[in-house]
Formats: sequence, C-alpha cells, structure tokens
Amino acid sequence: MKLWTVRAGKYGEQEQTCVDNSVITIAWNEMPDLKTFKSREELFKEYQIIYKEASNVKAGINAGQIWRFANEIALGDIVALPSKTQPSIYIGKIIGEYKYQKVAPDTVHLRPVKWLKTIPRAEFDQDILYSFGSLLTISQVSRVQAAERVIALVEGKKRSTKIDTPLIEETEEEFDVEQFAKDQIIKLIDRNFKGHVFAKLVDQILIAQGYITQVSPPGPDGGLDILAASGGLGFDHPRICVQIKSTTAQVDVKTLRELQGVMRKVKSELGLLVSWSGFNHKVLQEAREDFFFIRLWSANDIIENIFKYYENFSDEMKAELPLKRFWMLVEK
Repeated sequence: MKLWTVRAGKYGEQEQTCVDNSVITIAWNEMPDLKTFKSREELFKEYQIIYKEASNVKAGINAGQIWRFANEIALGDIVALPSKTQPSIYIGKIIGEYKYQKVAPDTVHLRPVKWLKTIPRAEFDQDILYSFGSLLTISQVSRVQAAERVIALVEGKKRSTKIDTPLIEETEEEFDVEQFAKDQIIKLIDRNFKGHVFAKLVDQILIAQGYITQVSPPGPDGGLDILAASGGLGFDHPRICVQIKSTTAQVDVKTLRELQGVMRKVKSELGLLVSWSGFNHKVLQEAREDFFFIRLWSANDIIENIFKYYENFSDEMKAELPLKRFWMLVEK
C-alpha cells in the first residue's frame, strides 16, 4: 500500500468535483483516453504533439505523471488531496481502475475513490506535510510508513513509536516552500493556542485592525467569544459578534446558526465565525448567502492576518508567537 498526493488544479478548481463525485482527477484534458497508450513512451510522444512543450524535460515529467495516474496508482492505495479552500487534507482509498468519463466540463480523467476522512493539516507529522508540498500534480509520498501513519490518523489512533525520518530528502521534485513555512506556524499554533488562548490570538488581529474589543472570560460563553466595534469607545459601527472554535473538527451548520442567533441577541450587524479546522460544505454554502453579514475564518485566514498585522501585535503575543519576516528570490 502506497500513499500518493494528488492535486485538483492549481487553485483547487476540481476540488469540489472530486469530493462530490468520489474521484481523483488530473488536468491535461486534451489528452485522449489514457487506456489507449500501451507504454509511457507512446504517451510521451502524444503529449508532445498536443502540448508542444519547449522543454523535453518538462514534457517528460508531465507525461510521467499522467502515466502514473492511469497505471501506477494501484487499487487499495491511499491518496491525499490537499484542499485549497480549507486548512485540511482529504484522505481516500483507490477503489477503481482509470476511467475516461466526463463528470464536469474540466474533469475527464478519473480514478474512483472512497473518501475516508478530512483531516486538518496540523494533525499530520511535519515530514509527511513536507512531502504533501510537492508541486507536482501526482507524487508518491516516500516517507517511512507514510501510508500506515496516515491510516492511523484516519482511524483516530496514535502511533506507539516515533518514526525517525529526515524532514528534507534529496529529490528532483520542487516543493512549496511557502506552504512548508505556514505548516510549521500552524503546528505551533495548534499546540500552544487552544481554547481561550486562541481567542486572545483572534482578539490581537481585531485590535490590530483598529477595533475596540471585549473578550469573554474563560468558561461557557453562550456562543459569544468576542465583541468588536469601531470608535474610540467601541460605540461606532460596524459592530461584530465573534464566535471561535479551536477544535480539530470542521464546524457544521449548527454552529453557524447559533452565531446568527447570538448576533440578534446582542444586536450586532455583522458576525465572524472562526474555526481553526475549517468548515464543512454546508456551512460554506449557507455563508455565501449571508456574505454581507457573516465572514468565515479558517486557519488559512488566521495565518494571512497574522502575516499582515503581526507588527502591530503586543510584545506579549509576539513572545508567544515568535515570527521573522524574510525575502527570498523566486526562480522562474
């Protein structure tokens, strides 16, 4: 049993199609039915005719990924689909051979999958997260006992022994360095900012944005974690009611509706629902209907706001979350 990373478009274009149809897919939709190719070399020649890559190396890499998708990913293998919209990774098991079938305008090359669980990024070991950062559409995760460790997470089990494996290995693949850095920060926040401490972090972001805030004390809060408003005394508009969840489970629509009720109770015009582990699809759908009244923040949004407002954080918060900005050259 192997573990593979399979992406659903550079920006997650096919992500929801994959989840809704229980499949994984690749791009290169101009390629014909991949079952017609008897060898990798035959597929490579057709790829060059269709895409006319300037570089034979790039053509070879892409043709190799296409061949791997159709022929090397085996029944029973585990696949990881990193979400572009949520701070989570979909984990599934391959249950069928390659199919050439149009299930959406941009989705024709398929492998049937049984989705097992959606797991927050912070739950994975750092070395596996690093491998998930490969920029290839299809890549095998070669870490020690990678598939077994991911299945243990799916089953809610803790590994009894520590796996000693290097974080960075020699490889010809390119990796998403930015995501690697974000994952390290996410894991630190996941360890050290739980419950009321996480609410303090969200409060720091709101204060840095210029709001006057009131944080509920530790303990039961009735769905009201922070109140925020503009003006010197917090009497001006907008007035925001904030509900915060730092659990490892995605928030469901019940929590969203609880926030809507609290907003009416405290007479706030706007609401902010913060979930460290993201939101299920139903929440995302309903929140779109309340676009002008409610915002959703997941771990991705928290990280982006930390980067944007970190310089305005208190010294105490900076000590708890020590970060340093640096620039690096991006090779094209």
